[in-house]
Amino acid sequence: MAEVDFAAARAPEGMRLYAIGDVHGCRDLLIRMHEAIDAEIALRGNHDDQMLNFLKASGEWRLFTDHGGDATASSYGVAADFATPRMIETSRAALNAAMPAAHRAFLDALPYQASFGDFMFCHAGVRPGVPLDRQDRHDLIWIRDAFLLDHGLHERVIVHGHTPVETVDIRRNRVNLDTRAFASGRLSAMSIEGGVKRIMEVSGSRR
Repeated sequence: MAEVDFAAARAPEGMRLYAIGDVHGCRDLLIRMHEAIDAEIALRGNHDDQMLNFLKASGEWRLFTDHGGDATASSYGVAADFATPRMIETSRAALNAAMPAAHRAFLDALPYQASFGDFMFCHAGVRPGVPLDRQDRHDLIWIRDAFLLDHGLHERVIVHGHTPVETVDIRRNRVNLDTRAFASGRLSAMSIEGGVKRIMEVSGSRR
């Protein structure tokens, strides 16, 4: 497949795409963005992955417990405490019991990537030199420098987040939409229709 740069990249004919930057738990901003675009593209990110690991008691899950896991549990009516192994197990059991089956199914079904037209969407980025349909799942939700410092074109333009930036970062080979919603109070997104790309932003109070 030929390489594509941002300027020439197009959405499929008759389709409008929306990509939302990292939400970082800012529910109010996500609601505002949904109201603004009335659409959603949901992909798996590293926090989603670690929350599932925590619920399943498998793999690495400290990102969940150390960064907002208590607030997430609280939204389900669970007062989580991760101070000791016993409290962790109690919190895990309570959260598993409180979470609706539909929410768990939604998380389990989240894909790691999605491609439409000349764009590929993922959480963190891709491994340069590896075909997009053969990317490693870990790279798709965790990669940073090897991807960010590479200026080569890919089979599609990569739209991602994961690495916070002050403003939407548009490059020939990628677009970073993570504008630090948790700290800046700004959630960014991109609309793509044909060859027209438009950056959108909603703002509100910081958490």
